[in-house]
Amino acid sequence: MTFLDHARLMATYNTWMNRKLYDTAAHLEPSELARERGAFFGSILGTMNHLAVADILWLQRFRNHPAARPALDTVLALPSPTSLDQILETDLAKLRALRVTLDRAFEDFVATLDEAGLDVVVSYARGGGERQAKLLGPVLGHVFNHQTHHRGQLSTLLSQVGLDIGVTDLNALIPSRA
Repeated sequence: MTFLDHARLMATYNTWMNRKLYDTAAHLEPSELARERGAFFGSILGTMNHLAVADILWLQRFRNHPAARPALDTVLALPSPTSLDQILETDLAKLRALRVTLDRAFEDFVATLDEAGLDVVVSYARGGGERQAKLLGPVLGHVFNHQTHHRGQLSTLLSQVGLDIGVTDLNALIPSRA
């Protein structure tokens, strides 16, 4: 499996896991979603918002990549978040609609890439203004790892309130070669 194939698998996994998380979180009252739980981003809702914020920022950083258009047009039209803990949406249904848009953008973007596209340098400024210039391939690896990290936190937070999101293993999406 090439890294490009892996990136496509991770985009699919991202969509699959986010659907499972939102389906599970929908069983909670809004007050439970927003309840402070001592997590890095405070609550279930805060963590879900952080993932959306980070994904918007990363997808917008890819704006100058040759494969960005039209795959990222919907995300490029969104306002840029101003902080990593910004609450974009307090309503779960509206946040889910944003999540679906972001997941589709990731899948569309990686679907348009070829192997050479992974070696394109992505230039951007971090939140403090520090300039960065990095190869897209490793950056995509970071983004997918970041998503998995915070979804793990969400899985724990949901488990702590008695909700099970079910199977979370990437292995469930890897095709069998038997």
